Amino acid sequence: MTAFLEAVSIWSIPLLVALVSLYAIFKKVPVYSVFTEGAKDGFNTAVMIIPYLTAMLCAIGMFRASGAMGYLTDLLAPVTNLIGLPAEVLPMGIMRSFSGGAAEGLMADLLATYGIQSQIGRIASVALGSTETTFYVVAVYFGSVGVSKTRHCIAAGLLGDLASLIASAIIVNLMWF
Repeated sequence: MTAFLEAVSIWSIPLLVALVSLYAIFKKVPVYSVFTEGAKDGFNTAVMIIPYLTAMLCAIGMFRASGAMGYLTDLLAPVTNLIGLPAEVLPMGIMRSFSGGAAEGLMADLLATYGIQSQIGRIASVALGSTETTFYVVAVYFGSVGVSKTRHCIAAGLLGDLASLIASAIIVNLMWF
């Protein structure tokens, strides 16, 4: 199973790029000019989201520095153990809803501590790729286009993050345990 997954991971992105390029050529899309126009729009968007990004990163830093992450992990550990999610992965899963960079840092620490072939390392890796940065999306992307009434977006995003975290633990435990 590991060899199959490695082969898929090696070939998936080059094949996707090739397929998109061939489809664009087939549809007679001017690929270069469309790409450069998108890059220009991306730069303008990046400049617009800087204030929102700064506020979000400040809030994340305060959450971690206050010790609230540790308290929340300790509180939820008995529940996560029931579904096979190690308590060590929980801070990364929680942080993923706030910041991809912070979650990647926590995952790198897990991989350095437990190893890349450990159950904790596998669950953390799958969970990182399966969840979204819900609060980041709401704060930065919604803020950059002026959406102020997010309604049920946060609840839906957090439920999706929770489902992905649970599914990651279950699937990894089924495949590698």
